[in-house]
Amino acid sequence: MNTIIVKRVDSGTPDTSEIRDLARAAGYTVVGEVTQSRRADPALQIGEGKAEELAALVEETDATTVIFDNRLGPYQTYNLGKLLPEGVEVIDRFTLILEIFGQRAQTRKAQLQVELAELRYELPRAEAKTSLAKREEHPGFMGLGEYDESREQDIKAQISRIKDELERIEQTEQHRRERRRDSGFDLVALAGYTNAGKSTLLRRLAADLEVSENEDLHPDLDATAESKDKLFTTLGTTTRRADIDRRDVLVTDTVGFISDLPHWLVESFKSTLDSVYRADLVLLVVDVSEPIDEIHEKLVTSHDTLYERNEAPIVTVLNKIDQVSDEELAEKRAALSSLAPNPVAVSAKEGQHIDRLLERIDEELPDWEEERLLLPMTDDTMSVVSWLHDNAHVDDVTYGDEDVVVSFEARPAIVSQARSRASELRTAAAESA
Repeated sequence: MNTIIVKRVDSGTPDTSEIRDLARAAGYTVVGEVTQSRRADPALQIGEGKAEELAALVEETDATTVIFDNRLGPYQTYNLGKLLPEGVEVIDRFTLILEIFGQRAQTRKAQLQVELAELRYELPRAEAKTSLAKREEHPGFMGLGEYDESREQDIKAQISRIKDELERIEQTEQHRRERRRDSGFDLVALAGYTNAGKSTLLRRLAADLEVSENEDLHPDLDATAESKDKLFTTLGTTTRRADIDRRDVLVTDTVGFISDLPHWLVESFKSTLDSVYRADLVLLVVDVSEPIDEIHEKLVTSHDTLYERNEAPIVTVLNKIDQVSDEELAEKRAALSSLAPNPVAVSAKEGQHIDRLLERIDEELPDWEEERLLLPMTDDTMSVVSWLHDNAHVDDVTYGDEDVVVSFEARPAIVSQARSRASELRTAAAESA
């Protein structure tokens, strides 16, 4: 699919590198580009002369699609469609992102989120088509598609249905997270922009465990997260188990943040971030090889997103240190100190300083409590001792004639459960005496 890239900026030089990456990620072949530095034209987004230049380039290259890196309103899409050769599709940055999401969505939840975002995007366009139809404008509505009077109501009904189903899925996932937390697992979430290296870091943190071991413990968890230099490889969440010192930790990779997203698109994918909002610790992964002003802007946006609902501590991970010099890394650490006061610098790809990150994760996660329990010797005592070995760090077990003393460290929730189980054993022993 041949495409022309178009980008307009208010001032300065337009940078088309990201929109080109997005286009390639969606499967398009970029055969040309048109850029302009001026204020937005209300009718066409770009100036009329530049729009005519675009039409000529489309004709010359046989492009079938024009992709704008700007947000196009319904009427701008319609007006551009009138200027371009017949059959040429006009899409903007957000339609393109939705296309990529649609290609990557594998789970039911991800598919529903894509569908919800598409419907939210289509709604104002359906309203515009109704308006154009009432004015008896050109049939076909150019880039807007055919007119259907009942479409508006259909969209609203579908949005309501999808939101209900997503809520049910989220409730199920929340129950699963609580069960894992009750089982002694610390929950760590990876957050950050697309291509920051989150999936590579996830694989590195979980590398000490066999995939088969993960499958036996949590059959619902994905075995791996892909690691590719490809936008939006992770759509939805991928969770793997990692051993960190004495702790059992579940690390979840999430969909990457994307710059300059409209409110309706962020809303559609908000439930994907619930695993971040409900974690015990968030690792905010940053590509330290990017220009300092870009990193700064992404950190600000990430913090705004995370601090809105997140209560867990956030540790900034400066990834890809293999791509920068020590001097550049030191400069960037100093420049970012207000946003990332005590970051951990690593290379997930090369495995550099992963040990330091593991130590930091252990420091930041909730403190464990020490406990010493006296258990009466009953038929069920050994199952409680076995459960403690699975869910806590057992320091010592002393067996007497009539009781068992267990010394262990664990999360507060596990200590509480252990006390409850010990109390049940004592009650059962007293009743049978």
